[in-house]
Amino acid sequence: MNMLNTTVMAPPAPKGLGEMRLPLVMMRDILLKTMFRKTLDTVSDLSEAICLPAAVTQELIDMAREQRLLQATGTLNANSGSEMAYQLTDNGKARALDALAQSEYFGAMPVPLAVYQEQVKRQSIRNILVTRPQLTAAMGHLILPDSLLDNLGPAVSAGRSILMYGPPGNGKSSISNGIRDALGDKIYVPRAIEYAGQVITVYDPIVHTAVTPDEEDPNALRKRRRFDERYVCCQRPTVVTGGELSLSMLDLVYNPTARTYQAPLQLKSTGGVFIVDDLGRQAESPQALINRWIVPLEEGRDILSLQSGEKFEVPFDTLVIFSTNFHPNEIFDQAALRRIFYKIKIDGPNQENFLKIFALVARKKGMPLDEAALVHLLKHKYPTINNVYANYQPVFLIDQMIAICEFEGLPYQMSPALIDRAWDNMFVKDEMIVK
Repeated sequence: MNMLNTTVMAPPAPKGLGEMRLPLVMMRDILLKTMFRKTLDTVSDLSEAICLPAAVTQELIDMAREQRLLQATGTLNANSGSEMAYQLTDNGKARALDALAQSEYFGAMPVPLAVYQEQVKRQSIRNILVTRPQLTAAMGHLILPDSLLDNLGPAVSAGRSILMYGPPGNGKSSISNGIRDALGDKIYVPRAIEYAGQVITVYDPIVHTAVTPDEEDPNALRKRRRFDERYVCCQRPTVVTGGELSLSMLDLVYNPTARTYQAPLQLKSTGGVFIVDDLGRQAESPQALINRWIVPLEEGRDILSLQSGEKFEVPFDTLVIFSTNFHPNEIFDQAALRRIFYKIKIDGPNQENFLKIFALVARKKGMPLDEAALVHLLKHKYPTINNVYANYQPVFLIDQMIAICEFEGLPYQMSPALIDRAWDNMFVKDEMIVK
């Protein structure tokens, strides 16, 4: 994999207010609101709270002092050694309350959308090269035919959309997760971005996994800011949705109380993977969902709308994986299918791979294999379903036998009789229900 060096990818910290590219009034008000809400009074504490270097934070404080919104207390902070303490003046408190009435947002200074777009290019999902050994290692817990990796590898390396289809229970979701694991490196996710004076929160601890960008020098007297700390260093994100996905989840979410926006799912997944599982089970039709993605998939940009109705562009740098049990021709027209770059069929295993999966699962679960039970399964059970094997079946059958053994107080074992009992729970017989 082309593991991009995090020091190269890292967004550089601003060196002064002139590099911030944010409205001065907005920055000043966030400083005042943060002081008011968090009761902070030193440059170091404020610098950490608004995620700016101390020198830039000091510039903001000096600007607010000139406007008589802040004043030095004339004393050193008892908890901060030689640092000067500051406090809001009466005018500063009034301004902070007025600013909070307009927007409750305080804390980390947002990143201008244009600046964030530059960072997206530096860490693009399409800059990654995934090799066969890396993809094989990420899929190591799965028994897959080589031909499947032949198709998956180029699709993942291209960073373009993938449609996986085929009968249920054959590991489409597991393969999607394996693709995510194969990416492996780190990116920088903004805590919030700014567009037209509006704040859109992006970093979400539920979606994003924060990691340490590099090792700190244990002998350093103070922490060095190696990158713009308005960002959080994270693993490449993965957003997984299923039948609950709706078109509204792909729009900005406005909080009328805080008067801020939350990024939609696809924006949170920027630089990572967006998995749409069980396509065809959503309230909206697959065709409607894919129509929403046409521009993003083709042009690498998405269009979002503010409450005012104003539309604007955001980057769309996401590996989208659609997974469905339906045949693509049943749920898409040909125009929609053209927008999906890779269509990969995931079939069930052949008998040889089925037995490998069965043995692997049995070993993991401590279930001893029994030749008579396996012969019974292959000779008498699978012919009743035309010898159609699925990846989920070994786990299902072995779990059923384990449950029976535990209930009966028996050591783990398999036998033709236990195979029969497990098999009856895997399929429902067609029969007339008499009312």
